[in-house]
Amino acid sequence: MPVNGPLSVATIIAALVLAAWFLLRAALDRAPSNLDLWATLVLSALVAVLVAVAVVGLFDGSRPSDTPTFLGYLVTTLGFGPVAFYLARLEPTRWGSLILGVACLVLPVLVLRLQQIASVTGA
Repeated sequence: MPVNGPLSVATIIAALVLAAWFLLRAALDRAPSNLDLWATLVLSALVAVLVAVAVVGLFDGSRPSDTPTFLGYLVTTLGFGPVAFYLARLEPTRWGSLILGVACLVLPVLVLRLQQIASVTGA
């Protein structure tokens, strides 16, 4: 599956860097800025590209052994960033930064889980 590659690594690294930034801002009692919110949208776009590549990979014949679970993780991974963005916009305090930080910590876990499921193909 094409989920295991440089795009996944780039997504994980970007999410972890943003998580550190957002958690630092939350610790300093700072609300998310417009730049922070745009960074979240860029990360969401990177995740959307990763999900699109994974969906295309489903049609090349190498399906994971548990396709429904894989699809569930794809949907969750795709929706996680935009939901965090929306919640952070609703909470314009340091808690908004914390929401973004926690979301950026969860995204690498979701991507790693996608990699695990994709590596076990049903042959």
